[in-house]
Amino acid sequence: MDLDGEHQAEDIDYEVALAPADQLRTTPRTTRGGQPRYSAVAIETALTRRAPFRLAFRQTEGLIGSLMQLLQLDLPVPDHTTLSRRAQSLAITPRALTIGPLLLLVDSTGLKPSGPGEWVVEKHGSKKRRSWRKFHVGGDATTGQIVAMERTSPDVDDASQVAALLEQVTVPVARPIGDGAYDRTEVYEVVAARHPDAAVVAPPRADAVLSATAQTAPTQRDRHRLAIAETGPMTWQRTSGYNKRAGVEAAIARCQQVIGDRLRAHSDDGRHTELIIAGNLLNHMFGLARPSYVRIS
Repeated sequence: MDLDGEHQAEDIDYEVALAPADQLRTTPRTTRGGQPRYSAVAIETALTRRAPFRLAFRQTEGLIGSLMQLLQLDLPVPDHTTLSRRAQSLAITPRALTIGPLLLLVDSTGLKPSGPGEWVVEKHGSKKRRSWRKFHVGGDATTGQIVAMERTSPDVDDASQVAALLEQVTVPVARPIGDGAYDRTEVYEVVAARHPDAAVVAPPRADAVLSATAQTAPTQRDRHRLAIAETGPMTWQRTSGYNKRAGVEAAIARCQQVIGDRLRAHSDDGRHTELIIAGNLLNHMFGLARPSYVRIS
């Protein structure tokens, strides 16, 4: 096993991970209103340090203050209320090492919102019903990076979020790969509109019917259905590249192990920021060192 993370880390610009001290100070505003004390980089840096340790905002304030003392930096430390408020309006996007054309792996999982524990609910009851949230992920099969993220309510189907995930991808997409939930006409239409040369890989349902032009001008879905009928589903999975979808499941597992399966923010905007920061943090960690396996037998 060889760790090849050094050259990968050089290609990624993680300004938050090594933010210079001058970037932590905000510039005075020229419009009317109060003057902000902390830049967006300072808030994102604090929230990034908060994610892997699963800290509350008060604990994050103490951690950043201790780091400032250790680094001997005379910089103001955002208090816990500032971190909570600024997290709701922080404008950040996924940062990942992507090389086109991209093999985009899509999947989703469930996340639990923050709230009282099971003992408190059982003893005192719950004043409102807490519903879990759905986390939609788009990953790069080559680098293992998370390139797109979306958060929705549990009643939203996976296929409807393909357009939102594709909007976050900045490189050409060669093949979007997903499970049977993405075998929808709208998915093929959205991919064709944004990436005409892309080939959607999603297993057709068992009751899938061929189109009227399957014999003369078969669609992508027709070709999948015909290949499965001719060679079987296992052979189709190997030849079409569907087996690579396991990469996005591994990315979701890393997120749940490192960051956790619970959303700690109480507002929708704060939860969105929390997810983006978690994805960028995992990309940073995975970009520093990634094992390379070589089959020897």
